[in-house]
Amino acid sequence: MRKKRKPRTATTRKRFLSYTCALVLLSCSFLLTTNATSEDHKGPKLVKTALIFGTVWGPDDRPLPGIVVKIRRTGDKKARWQVRSNQRGEFDQEVPSGKQDYVLWAETNGVKLLNGRHLKPSPEVTVHIDSNERADTGLHLQ
Repeated sequence: MRKKRKPRTATTRKRFLSYTCALVLLSCSFLLTTNATSEDHKGPKLVKTALIFGTVWGPDDRPLPGIVVKIRRTGDKKARWQVRSNQRGEFDQEVPSGKQDYVLWAETNGVKLLNGRHLKPSPEVTVHIDSNERADTGLHLQ
């Protein structure tokens, strides 16, 4: 008959009390350090970004999921951002805040509707951003 081994992870009352004391000391030291540095801290840094939010609409005025939307600044030639519309046809992209115009368009190469027709590309939509704000827009495909 074999002798049963004791589990190594058993916690005795002494160990439990030592862990509790260590946690209390740790939390006290954390509170002391945060109070000491809170005077030096000037507040959280705010990231200054704007949000372009939109919906891609199909020819039957229903939202289209999975459409690639490309975004560029007005002066640029190539798209800087590329997002895909979600299951509700919505997309969003953070852009730097400040006065700037952005051009949006939908990439429809190889996309077919359920009835077998190919989608025509959407006209470009211009969005103006003044500061860190949200701009809502829509892309209507034909």
